[in-house]
Amino acid sequence: MNGPWDVGSDCTPECARHALPRVPAAEAVRRSAVFGHRVRRALTDGGRMADPVRLRAHAGALLDALDIRLAGPAPVDGPPGTGAGPLTAPGGGPGTLLVVNHISWLDIPALLAVEPVTLLAKREVGGWPVVGGLARRAGTFFIDRTDPRQLPAAVDELSRLLASGRSVAVFPQATTWCTTGRGVFRRATFQAALDAGAPVRPVTLEYAQRGRPSTVAAFCGEDTFLGSLRRVLAARALTVRVTAHPVLTATDGADRRELAARAERAALYGRPVPAVPVPGAARPARVHV
Repeated sequence: MNGPWDVGSDCTPECARHALPRVPAAEAVRRSAVFGHRVRRALTDGGRMADPVRLRAHAGALLDALDIRLAGPAPVDGPPGTGAGPLTAPGGGPGTLLVVNHISWLDIPALLAVEPVTLLAKREVGGWPVVGGLARRAGTFFIDRTDPRQLPAAVDELSRLLASGRSVAVFPQATTWCTTGRGVFRRATFQAALDAGAPVRPVTLEYAQRGRPSTVAAFCGEDTFLGSLRRVLAARALTVRVTAHPVLTATDGADRRELAARAERAALYGRPVPAVPVPGAARPARVHV
């Protein structure tokens, strides 16, 4: 625990297990070399990496280097393979708040490979090996969870980002769990969506190996990045599925508690929650996750 605003998880590194036999050592070494090469290419891009097209390409290349297959829905505004479209609604409407369950450091490239949005992450992520450097260059918005006095300012800044038309992805569980259906959604970021009049799209990330649910990608407890990377390098037929649920907009008079509960039911438990638009509200932004 890093402070009163932080969240604890009862998941540990022992939760992370292979669902299939590991790949041969030579294959893991090959993957490691390719992954290292693509990380260096991404880092040398510097500030250009924040460009949506480049960001999506780098994220996809990192997954490919690890032989991780990305499974998910087609973009909302076009057929598969056409890439991400505009992140703002016609007429300059607000961006969309993507609320995503959190399992692994791999969640970040998996999400960005589908939709190159702005990420909201805890400050500690910026210091992680490999992932931290990539997150900083990708334009991630970092928050300090050790000081609850910074929460109002963080919510205000997130609201401004959404109101400006930028879509932002957050992990409301505030920590990682080895599977979906664990933890709860914290409510603060939903207040930012309400303040900006922004729609909310729940998103579920799930990992499997040849169709079998797998926890091998989990990054929990006292786990280290190196330990997690070693498991992933040895994982056979790993797939990450990105499931987009219907966009949620607040009902008239709804508060962040209700909005967070509806999003949690969809993202963590797959329960359909219909969107109810605010009378007279701007048309929700359409995003491609």
